Amino acid sequence: MSGRLVVCPTPIGNLEDVTLRVLSALREADLVACEDTRRTRTLLDRYGVSAKLVSYHEHNEEKRAAELVERMRDGATVALVSDAGMPLVSDPGYVLVRSCVAAGLPVEVLPGPSAALAALVASALPSDRWRFAGFLPRKRGELRRALSEPGGTLVAFEAPGRVPATLGVLAEIDPERQVAVCRELTKVHEEVVRGTAAELAKRYEGSPPKGEVVLVIGPAPDRAPGAPDEAALDALARLVDAGAKPRTAAAVVAELTGGSANALYRAYTG
Repeated sequence: MSGRLVVCPTPIGNLEDVTLRVLSALREADLVACEDTRRTRTLLDRYGVSAKLVSYHEHNEEKRAAELVERMRDGATVALVSDAGMPLVSDPGYVLVRSCVAAGLPVEVLPGPSAALAALVASALPSDRWRFAGFLPRKRGELRRALSEPGGTLVAFEAPGRVPATLGVLAEIDPERQVAVCRELTKVHEEVVRGTAAELAKRYEGSPPKGEVVLVIGPAPDRAPGAPDEAALDALARLVDAGAKPRTAAAVVAELTGGSANALYRAYTG
């Protein structure tokens, strides 16, 4: 009889957040695939769980996934965990889940801790329509585009050292945009700071937060039909700064983005 894969979320900081169902699955598993065996062992030891651990991380995903699929085909039950939170959400696991589905093996996903969901609720920003962006882009143009996209509240991970710069870019786009900087969620030094992009950019300028950070950014204002987005305007401004004529630059950007050259030109010169 074929085995199965059980995806098990683990605490994002406080070990008491593990669920009874996850502990039961870890006890029953023949193998527990984890990012860092030492970190997972700390959790298991806390609850007296004896399990065979095998490393599964971004550097060995393809090879290890194939091995684990073979074990499951032989009847083994494999539990997948990450160092913290839900596997696959900016953590390894996608290759294994995809491989199991392709092989016709059952995949069971257990509910549990999630930094993205905890931050969204704590932010007090609209949660009826939201999207998760993983880690935000590092390149300025791509970052502006990500921050300007419509689609409800934006939830994203960010390296603490990059928080001031990211908030600075957001403040340039829309200084009144509502933001929450959620730090060290579920841990001793948990902190949620709420305010406008301009206020928080000033607060963290030269003084980035410490620890793990989730940014929650309120919805981007709806643009008027046909209005160019901030990324297109930014590209136009860069071309003009480099010596291009505004109309020529507007035509080039419009061709690349599918927008209106006249709308771009009017927005830039108006």
